Amino acid sequence: MGTSPAPVQEGKAIFTLGQAFYRPQSAIARDLAVLVAAVYRQRHGQLRVLDAMTGCGVRPLRYRLEAEADWVWANEGNPDLAATLLHNLGGLPPTACRITHQDANQVFFTCYQQRDFYDLVDIDNFGGPSPYVDTGLWATRLGGLLYLTSTDGRATGGHAPDRCLKTYGAYGRSHPAVHEQGLRLMLGHAAQTAAARGLGVEPVFSLFTGQVHRVMVRLVGKPTLTDETYGFLGYCHRCGHFQTADWRHLGRVSCRCDTDALPVVSGPLWLGPLHDRATLAEMQSLADRWNWRSQAKRLAIMAQEIDLPPYYYPLGEIGRRGQIDIPNRDRLIAALHAQGYRAAIPSVDWQGVKTSAAFEDCVAIARSMRAE
Repeated sequence: MGTSPAPVQEGKAIFTLGQAFYRPQSAIARDLAVLVAAVYRQRHGQLRVLDAMTGCGVRPLRYRLEAEADWVWANEGNPDLAATLLHNLGGLPPTACRITHQDANQVFFTCYQQRDFYDLVDIDNFGGPSPYVDTGLWATRLGGLLYLTSTDGRATGGHAPDRCLKTYGAYGRSHPAVHEQGLRLMLGHAAQTAAARGLGVEPVFSLFTGQVHRVMVRLVGKPTLTDETYGFLGYCHRCGHFQTADWRHLGRVSCRCDTDALPVVSGPLWLGPLHDRATLAEMQSLADRWNWRSQAKRLAIMAQEIDLPPYYYPLGEIGRRGQIDIPNRDRLIAALHAQGYRAAIPSVDWQGVKTSAAFEDCVAIARSMRAE
């Protein structure tokens, strides 16, 4: 007689995996989604969620139990997971849950045809998000949330720029801030896709977990593409300097270290904020009330970087180019503040600094710290 599979607990959800893929390291992405979903319900008085690629069903289970979603639609394209899903979600009221086994794009088109729009559409795909961004918008309520995923770090990290071009309509080059570049490529693609339909997206929060990029965006009624929010990122491999460029000046990008030095240029991508300050504050307040300390800490770090440039400097890169030991992060941030620069911990890489200082100034300040 076989033993039943051991249950797994995440948040308030208790579930079994069966043959479904489950990444425990991505729990933070689900935690933040639950927080923003709960905030949305508090603001709007309702929460209807569509999880287009639900796997074992942990996400809709948590949306219902923790964010108090009124309705969750759990769709999983693999019908072999039907028994696992029924077991995990069978305890939810039938008036609050629906389980289907369809292609995600078919679900999105059905929503549009039936004018059945959702407050939150969660798309946890493998690879890049481009096959689902346009269609996912069809199922999202105006003012609602769309949660996008990329697991293709080679494309966003500059190791497969041709694939990046196919996925995002943008060229991703290799440089020390590629973890953030992945988020910005996703946001830029989503904003451009929405703009083609006369709509726009606004980032609510952006998250890199070490393997996966996820962005939560809000669908708004007019395009959000401007020279300030959508352009190009240049990086000089000779001196380490980053710069942004808009479309009008793209042909005149050079580096401050040498007029003959040509930076590598990535883009177009999102250059605006990665997060929405007001929403982060509400999410952090809720995390504090729920005693979610690590999540509240991450949200505080996210809030500190909102107004900083669209790149960061890894501490190892500062040490290598400055020919010094890797500097202490908190001391370096304090020293940058003392010199009048804005600086914070980058949410995508806690062993780095995100600052308004030029790279050469950051290295010089790190050297002065060592001398002291």
